[in-house]
Amino acid sequence: MIELNGITKTYRIGATEVQALAGVSLSIGPGEMVAVAGQSGSGKSTLMHILGCLDRPDSGSYVLEGRDVSKLGGGQLAEIRNRRIGFVFQSFNLLPRLTAIENVALPLLYRGRSDLPAAPGGRRCGPKALAEQTLDRVGLAPRMRHRPSQLSGGQNQRVAIARALITDPAIILADEPTGNLDTATGQEIMRLLADLNAEGRTILIVTHEPDIASQCRRQVHLRDGRMISC
Repeated sequence: MIELNGITKTYRIGATEVQALAGVSLSIGPGEMVAVAGQSGSGKSTLMHILGCLDRPDSGSYVLEGRDVSKLGGGQLAEIRNRRIGFVFQSFNLLPRLTAIENVALPLLYRGRSDLPAAPGGRRCGPKALAEQTLDRVGLAPRMRHRPSQLSGGQNQRVAIARALITDPAIILADEPTGNLDTATGQEIMRLLADLNAEGRTILIVTHEPDIASQCRRQVHLRDGRMISC
């Protein structure tokens, strides 16, 4: 599903160059649950941004589902993000003025009504109906009318996971999904991600926490922008 070959990325801050990734190669098959582990500054987030088509490598190739996406234009990358990849962030990235159901429905508003994913069972319905069903799936239907400030950290992360799921993506990229949560709530989120993986979705989790990484079937370790184990 994912093939990275010789990926490099250097950031320039004034006159200083920082090499975030130095020749990373990685292969991930469909249905894997993989932890991308490493300390702060190891290149984890840069790798996640490239995998999520949020950034381009300076060199190397990135083949996603048989398609080389490393040199695609912005519009093409946006379409891939909207259709094939779901994102879950440490800080949730929810819009504070919107309710849970409105936040979850948001990715579908970029599509035409005739181009919405099917609900379970194959039935077609509108964005808010799909959002309601997706929130129910992550156990948050009773709180769908609440705004982020009215929800706990774990509930906000469930909203974020529902937002990632609503486009029916093949891949979910989770960047430190338990980083802002207490231990018990973090374990609930990990169980939810494991359940989604059991359904056949490919899950990649960026983390610096060894106990979180150990819950994934496979661990990829980065140090100073280089792959030290995969």
